[in-house]
Amino acid sequence: MSDPGNYAGSTDRSLGQLFASATAEMSALVHDEIALAKAEVRQDVKRGVIGSVAFIVTGVLILFAIPVLSFAAAYGIHNLGLGLAWSFLIVGGAFILLGILLALFGLAKFKKVKPPEKSIASAKQTAAVLQGVKPHPRPTVSARAIEQAQGSTLADKAIENRPVQDKALPVTRSST
Repeated sequence: MSDPGNYAGSTDRSLGQLFASATAEMSALVHDEIALAKAEVRQDVKRGVIGSVAFIVTGVLILFAIPVLSFAAAYGIHNLGLGLAWSFLIVGGAFILLGILLALFGLAKFKKVKPPEKSIASAKQTAAVLQGVKPHPRPTVSARAIEQAQGSTLADKAIENRPVQDKALPVTRSST
């Protein structure tokens, strides 16, 4: 049969063993969940690619069909008794009229586009608030205060005897 000491509910196992077992099971569960998510994403990507290819092929077929249908319309109008040139002119004019109507529709939609007023107002409000903000003043601490807090008397003497200079001294470095 099986060893009763291998079960999670067994009293023979120490707390460390139980914790290690729980950690291993949680790790396996997380790995299995990640593998499941990868498989689902892979399947969705595959479906998306197949759908995209189908739409692309549909678009290409429609583009190939437009000239054929245009010729068919022109020859259909010609069969009604109009001359062939007039038939093609009517079909071309219909395409131009359709293009103008679509352009007007698109222009009307573009005129309705407005700037993101709420975002602009929020950004202006944030800028106004930030303009009034001043950095927190930091207390200036002199070297003397630091040395006194540390209680160094040699440093006090060095600070008192140091000559005051307006310019910074150049630092020389050795290559040793």
